[in-house]
Amino acid sequence: MTTRIERRFGELKRDGRAALVTFTMAGDPDYGSSLAIVKALPDAGADVIELGMPFTDPMADGPAIQAAGLRALKSGQNMKRTLGLVREFRSGDDTTPIVLMGYYNPIYVYGVDRFLVDAKSAGVDGLIVVDLPPEEDAELCVPALRAGFNFIRLATPTTDDRRLPTVLANTSGFVYYVSITGITGAAAPDPGRVAAAVARIKRHTTLPVCVGFGVRTAEQARVMAQGADGVVVGSALVEAVRGSLGADGKATAATVGSVAALVRALADGIRGARRVAADS
Repeated sequence: MTTRIERRFGELKRDGRAALVTFTMAGDPDYGSSLAIVKALPDAGADVIELGMPFTDPMADGPAIQAAGLRALKSGQNMKRTLGLVREFRSGDDTTPIVLMGYYNPIYVYGVDRFLVDAKSAGVDGLIVVDLPPEEDAELCVPALRAGFNFIRLATPTTDDRRLPTVLANTSGFVYYVSITGITGAAAPDPGRVAAAVARIKRHTTLPVCVGFGVRTAEQARVMAQGADGVVVGSALVEAVRGSLGADGKATAATVGSVAALVRALADGIRGARRVAADS
């Protein structure tokens, strides 16, 4: 049985364009605003939604996403509320793929078996758990695959050809290529190096390859989309949330619209990439 993620990438391949994968932190800056943001993403041009699971010690995240997670935790966000947010989103959208992204600790505390049952029931399609290496696949990855989830693995600039088959062994849905070494939002990726890395990964797998970390503008998204199957944007979107907040740190009337406007611009950039490729 194909998943929403697999169907979406199949549709995009037929359309001849890359996916826009958007990351937003569940519960940032509060539950209601977060739900409104997630509901606005598909109409703004998001093809896949990554929903962050807030955690107190996000070691791979830069200051923007760390701050988003802390805002969410302060507002009372937890795993139960994150799954509830997905469930509410699903009541109005049964086609847009939802991927939960974050760290293993919140899943472990919730209970793996309980988490897989509740996440499936809520309408989650895939998982990205950045601190579980392939050597720990029995912990979560294998049970998740058996339960019908896509388990999406990260490849990095330091993942060489000897390591790559191990990383890809139980990966499904798509491969997330981390375009820079370091934390999220720290630097802009080099397009030439990224294109070469994507091509190398594609020699090892037929899965779509999406590029993330450091993509902030429509022009960067356009360039990355020329050589990848998808472009992931996260820090720029959570910064759009932060920039829209009032002096009291709470959401304003501009919060949802600020994120949606940036997503529309990014989506236009990605669509422009395929037009350029077709004209050249």
